[in-house]
Amino acid sequence: MAAEYTEADIKSLDWREHIRMRPGMYIGKLGDGSSPDDGIYILLKEVIDNSIDEHIMGYGKEIRVEIDEEGRVEVRDFGRGIPLGKLFDCAAQINTGAKYDSEAFKKSVGLNGVGIKAVNALASFFEIQAWRDGQTKAIEFSKGMVTEEMKVPRKEEAQSGTRLAFEIDRSIFPPKSKFKDATVERMCRYYSYLNPGLTLNFNGKKFKSKDGLLDLLREEMESEALYDPIHLKGEDIEIAFTHTAESGEEYYTFVNGQNTTQGGTHLQAFREGLVNAVRGFYKKQYDPADIRAGIEAAICVRIIEPVFESQTKTKLGSATIAPEGESLRTFIGNFLKQHLDNYLHKHTKVAEVIQKRIQAAERERKDMKGIQKMARERAKQAKVHNKKLRDCRAHLDSKHKLRLDSTLFITEGDSASGSITKSRDVETQAVFSLRGKPLNTFGLAKKIVYENEEFALLQAALGIEDGIEELRYNRVVVATDADVDGMHIRLLLLTFFLQFFPEVIREGHLFILQTPLFRVRNKKETIYCYDEDSRVKAIAKLGKTVEITRFKGLGEISPDEFKFMIGPDMRLDPVTFEEGKGTKELLAFYMGKNTPDRQDYIIEHLRVDVDRQVA
Repeated sequence: MAAEYTEADIKSLDWREHIRMRPGMYIGKLGDGSSPDDGIYILLKEVIDNSIDEHIMGYGKEIRVEIDEEGRVEVRDFGRGIPLGKLFDCAAQINTGAKYDSEAFKKSVGLNGVGIKAVNALASFFEIQAWRDGQTKAIEFSKGMVTEEMKVPRKEEAQSGTRLAFEIDRSIFPPKSKFKDATVERMCRYYSYLNPGLTLNFNGKKFKSKDGLLDLLREEMESEALYDPIHLKGEDIEIAFTHTAESGEEYYTFVNGQNTTQGGTHLQAFREGLVNAVRGFYKKQYDPADIRAGIEAAICVRIIEPVFESQTKTKLGSATIAPEGESLRTFIGNFLKQHLDNYLHKHTKVAEVIQKRIQAAERERKDMKGIQKMARERAKQAKVHNKKLRDCRAHLDSKHKLRLDSTLFITEGDSASGSITKSRDVETQAVFSLRGKPLNTFGLAKKIVYENEEFALLQAALGIEDGIEELRYNRVVVATDADVDGMHIRLLLLTFFLQFFPEVIREGHLFILQTPLFRVRNKKETIYCYDEDSRVKAIAKLGKTVEITRFKGLGEISPDEFKFMIGPDMRLDPVTFEEGKGTKELLAFYMGKNTPDRQDYIIEHLRVDVDRQVA
């Protein structure tokens, strides 16, 4: 019998309850701080963004950020200071803020007075203080509720500015949540690139940029630039880019100082505008992929009332530079058409280098055509003859109602794939079986990888030969044994995706399957243990007369047991990587030909663990 639907079922939540009940709507995922897109960094960013907006409007040249060992955050700016009579409203009155008024904050990154209210509601401790015209006022909150309006707030010699301190509410966030210094430092670095002349001081470490996006490229680029980066600046737009010998495209995009890691309309406009400007200068209809091959670019635009696709502001949705204003596509396209054309006419050697790079990409693309045709023919045959792929019915690129549940397990050998195949959900779970260890693709040309039959078949199974747009599975799961060989295969697969299909990782499709190392059971209960500590706890719980099984490989796990491990509660670790500097050096060290260096590192860090003996 259906439940009744009455007036009593209609509830109105106040702003604090709504934010605390649905924090993901405001700050994305509630991670523990190990990932740069975890919610605790969104809270920090919301606070810093307000101080950045003051600087953009011409007030304040320094922002101090302090985070202590207990995780208490304090941000101090030296701008105009929040008007004292509106201090409470700005901290605890939803839909209240100066950013509705485009004269006070013309091109703000903050979102209409929601940001620090979310910080307030999700903080066990929250304190806001403003200095203005020689006067100061401070209010303390907890979970969005006032705990104290300080009659004698902390005094400082500075005449104006705002101080905001908070501690996250650990009843909402994971208890062990912690701000990582490296992630906060990267935030401060990026803020400095986007605001030349501004100093950000994080726990005593200062970040300041002179050349803006040019400094960003110099700092983040891993590959050698073929020419000095082109740096173009105009009103509300700044662009820096160069080409490398790599085949991919690398972009750092920003709107009003916000790092839009997922791009958006401004990135689309830049990619299109670059192609049109280059074609116009050389008077040749070069292929867009050839023009952009090997490009590394940083783009920043400032627009009035930006519209983002979520509160976390990682992807721009605005089509215009202002409400009812010029389109972003036209604005960025015209800017490039004029300024890039002028630059190339003045710097003829750079123009020659760019043209040679385009022609090299064109040759490589034409050379690849024959190989891709061969790979497609092989893939067609594989769908009929190759038994290595056990497909499912639901696919991401289809209209199937379970398309988002579509999963491909990449396994090693027939025994592991056999167990998964027997226990999988044939509607949503597919299995691709590797023949032993795949090719180490580090440093190899895409042509060689396409000629490798196993990787060609994997690309065809995934549907990514021509780009991620036709990816057939929402989740691509590496499922290898938890031994040395399994870890090596895992590294080889990660190297393949990082080298040639980083978008699969960037867009959150690649995962590692965690399977238990031990099974501890007695006649009444079975506990699966994923590490040594959980094994010890399981033994303590079930008693010493237990049966302990150490799973050495996935093939040893029965199909019945595998059903649980790849069911709704399966443990998947997402594969993530931080854009920019470090990824290629990491691959070069672990997967390159520096064998003596790697051997020395292993010897220096070798640790022997002796398994605990159980009577």
